[in-house]
Amino acid sequence: MNVKILVLGLMISTVSFSQVSVSDGGFYFAKEYSKDVALYKAKEFVMEKVIGGGGSLVKFSIDPLAASTSGELTSLVYGCDEKNLSGLVLGFYGDQWTKLGVAYQAYAFKNLPDEKALEILSKLDSYIDKESKYLAADSDNNNMYFTYDDMTFLIYRFGSVKVRVFWNGFDSEWDWGSFYRTKKRLERKLKN
Repeated sequence: MNVKILVLGLMISTVSFSQVSVSDGGFYFAKEYSKDVALYKAKEFVMEKVIGGGGSLVKFSIDPLAASTSGELTSLVYGCDEKNLSGLVLGFYGDQWTKLGVAYQAYAFKNLPDEKALEILSKLDSYIDKESKYLAADSDNNNMYFTYDDMTFLIYRFGSVKVRVFWNGFDSEWDWGSFYRTKKRLERKLKN
């Protein structure tokens, strides 16, 4: 009898202290993250935070471009002709901690209007191209970084080029293939 009460008490306390308010920090929670999940949640983000309200029907498009192999970063492009808005949304996924030190899986979105998105992607591509010898000279030991707005980009080489993006408590890895696909697909989308 005492064992049952003890187990029940432990289960209740674990559930009680591991729950976090969805509104706490503006994060959304997920057990798994993929391009499909990113697309599903990014629609709400673009609709509410980027385009904004409207009393009439508003049409917009959103397309997932690439997800990093780590699953920590997904890029999506959006467009709304009626409001003359287009750009790139970066979907971040990873571990976060509450003020009490409880870990949870969270994701959040960063909006980059098309001019900013192209500028960031061009800077990254340029730095990687210009400093390829430096990065290759001592793999995983030679690093470089720069800050753009509230994001920091760490560039290094471990097998292939890697870009870690630090933003709002997230530390997400963007592998070269996903970065390159994002850049090319965004440029193609914005030309149309």
